[in-house]
Amino acid sequence: MDKLLLLGDEAIAQGAIDAGLSGVFAYPGTPSTEITEYIQDSKEAKDKGIRSNWAANEKTAMEAALGMSYAGKRAIFCCKHVGINVAADPFLNSAITGANGGLIYVAADDPSMHSSQDEQDSRFYGDFAFLPILEPSNQQEAYDMVHYGFSLSEKFGLPVLMRITTRMAHSRAAVERHNLTAQNQMSIPQNQNQFILLPANARVSYKSLLAKQDDLMKSGEQSGFNSYTDGADKSMGIIACGIAYNYLMENCEGGKCRYPVLKLCQYPAPEAMIERLYNECDSILVLEEGQPLIEKSLRGMLNKGKRIKGRLDGTLERTGELNPNMVGKALGKALPDTLPVPSFVAGRPPKLCDGCPHIDSFLALNEAIEPYGRGRVFSDIGCYTLGALPPYKAIYSTVDMGASITMAKGAAEAGLRPAVAVIGDSTFTHSGMTGLLDCCVDNIPITIMILDNDITGMTGSQKSSATGRIESICKGIGVEEAHIRVITPLKKFHDQNVAIIKEELEYQGVSVIIPRRECLVWLKRKLNLAKRNKQD
Repeated sequence: MDKLLLLGDEAIAQGAIDAGLSGVFAYPGTPSTEITEYIQDSKEAKDKGIRSNWAANEKTAMEAALGMSYAGKRAIFCCKHVGINVAADPFLNSAITGANGGLIYVAADDPSMHSSQDEQDSRFYGDFAFLPILEPSNQQEAYDMVHYGFSLSEKFGLPVLMRITTRMAHSRAAVERHNLTAQNQMSIPQNQNQFILLPANARVSYKSLLAKQDDLMKSGEQSGFNSYTDGADKSMGIIACGIAYNYLMENCEGGKCRYPVLKLCQYPAPEAMIERLYNECDSILVLEEGQPLIEKSLRGMLNKGKRIKGRLDGTLERTGELNPNMVGKALGKALPDTLPVPSFVAGRPPKLCDGCPHIDSFLALNEAIEPYGRGRVFSDIGCYTLGALPPYKAIYSTVDMGASITMAKGAAEAGLRPAVAVIGDSTFTHSGMTGLLDCCVDNIPITIMILDNDITGMTGSQKSSATGRIESICKGIGVEEAHIRVITPLKKFHDQNVAIIKEELEYQGVSVIIPRRECLVWLKRKLNLAKRNKQD
């Protein structure tokens, strides 16, 4: 087959297309977004009728992927690490229902928090749910693991978690395609009780899940993704997980390490291999990107006096990404001298794009709320989070998707008046609608600004589920039509917008203000696309 130069995300996407994928289900989130976008842009995927629309949020996406698996087809679900939190309910329960058609959950973790609010390690979710976990060390393995993951899923009747990190997702390498597989025929589960989680059924299924663990471990010992390489120097043994194995090899001349090495890319962790390493070596160094899952397990499983080194004992830094220099230092190598950053190099924090509609929205909000004092605006996850920075300093919270409305509700119920929530159009349909319903049911005095820029802006201009629906959604949930106000965030309407915001701040009930103007980045892309289509 041909070779392609692919990002890790793209290798997963192409692997899924080649392995008989029938549908990808996702909500955009860096560093996972390119998986779905690659499939959406693939002529091959279109020709095969592979379903690839964005979902309203990660929970709905995962449930739809589970439904496609129920029908016997192969499906993947994709999200960034915090998206697993949103989908935790179906994630954990689907471990008990199991799968019918091959089902892979891809979680893209973000150590060092390049574009995230925490460093969560999704392997803990997989371990918690007793699901098999695949963690590729390079792009070719990412491609191969999709083929293997679908087969593993169908063999054991379980979803499979594939965990990648930012560097794997967004670095490129040559990938060789192979084993093109046709899509599955539709087939309903033979066990009619499999997906009915009444307690009587769930207890039986849970015991079955636990009974599969030994065989899942054996599959990891036989698949080739976990491998043991002996070394002459037994003073230390090394466990290198996923991409950390690459960092180790960069510190080994000729790709050969003098220490015994266990390359660990499939979980449950192979106890026999780990025990061999422990018995043969004086100490153990654990290299894992993210949090110390394996290191913690070893300290409990093999606490027999030998030193176990890693993130917990300070050999490696507790937070942030790994890199070859950090691994070299852990191996006892002297680090090369680095030049200090010159004093004239200024930091460049991110900012809202010039001409962004959110700028005019925040300027109007700041002026309207100034008489009441600061600290009353709760915000959400999106481009508009940059409103927390100077010169705006317009928002005072960013916790998780949808939290702006419900946090403002709680603050209002504590007596904070006025209380304002700022949320984007895509985030509103992702996680804000239920919070708005709570506000309407309890008739809370709260002002909610839904910043509608016609797109999911922060993650690269994906289609928003809210487009053309916000007013009807708010009205249907229970907001009085007179207090659903649409404004145009432009300087020439500033005074008018300030007056409308002031009116709604005074209203002792639920009000929604919708500043509506297209994202300029998206508008430019749309105009260029229309121009190209016209030329064609």
